[in-house]
Amino acid sequence: MERSINAGRSMAAESISDRPTLKHEGAPTGATGGGPGEANQERGSEPRRSKASGRGHEMNVPVYNMQGAEVGSMSIDESALSASYSDDGLNPSLVKQAYVMYHANRRQGSARTKNRAAIAGSTAKMYKQKGTGRARHSTKKAPQFKGGGRAFAETRSREDYHLDMPKKMRRKANRNALLSKIIGSEAFGPEIRVIDDLKMDSVKTKEFVNFIGALNLNRSALVVLSNDADKSDNIRKSARNVADVQLCPLDQMTCFEMLNNRYLIIGKAELEAWINGASSQTGKAAKINPMGKQDKKPRRPSVPRGKKRGQPVAAGSDGGAG
Repeated sequence: MERSINAGRSMAAESISDRPTLKHEGAPTGATGGGPGEANQERGSEPRRSKASGRGHEMNVPVYNMQGAEVGSMSIDESALSASYSDDGLNPSLVKQAYVMYHANRRQGSARTKNRAAIAGSTAKMYKQKGTGRARHSTKKAPQFKGGGRAFAETRSREDYHLDMPKKMRRKANRNALLSKIIGSEAFGPEIRVIDDLKMDSVKTKEFVNFIGALNLNRSALVVLSNDADKSDNIRKSARNVADVQLCPLDQMTCFEMLNNRYLIIGKAELEAWINGASSQTGKAAKINPMGKQDKKPRRPSVPRGKKRGQPVAAGSDGGAG
């Protein structure tokens, strides 16, 4: 019996070893001419790490020109974008938490229903209290009457839907979303297109459509514009009427904007400025608060016991600078 079992196991092992190895097909085939679509098919445009394995290494991201041809590469430190929770550096739970926060904070909170006090009308009593044989009522604005107020009126504002996250968590989620775009997916490959100089000389929608076609993008794309209005004005006007293209200023690029679109198109200078800028850092040197909140007021200096505020404190006294 044991001999037959061992023989069966050896046959199963041989059959598994004889199976052909499946090769990944890569992203959908794009147009010919050396564009990103052809490179994705060969997995040539996938970000290449400078070392064989491990995290915290340099990733080489291909750089394209406005004609869709690869003209170089850009080195990005993976440790600056990764999280310490998984082998690939991605933290989906953190990114989801930030995405839900950005989504909830976009709610206007303008839904309103009127209670009986907000209904316009007479406040007179409908009829006398006694002697009619009917139920006693006050005004016609009561909730049980047609045209009256709502019993439990909704008076929420946008503050009732507001969510918040610590600043370091928000910035880590934004950088982690950028890392997910660089790594890409199995079906589409890398989902970022870095352009050496993202600008247009004139306002031409046709030229912008040809630019998108040269990159072989078959899904929605987020185009990140420079904060310099002179540089980004022509692209903004050329792309504002193109389907499946969303425009976003550099200082407003968050995980919510990146995850709402399949591809990310950004200039090389803008990407370097975003990675090295204060809005994406978590150190104490960062002074920018992306949520727009005012910094807390400094605490008033303490007054020694027995002294009134405004009186000078003698040197050497209790609580003074002696």
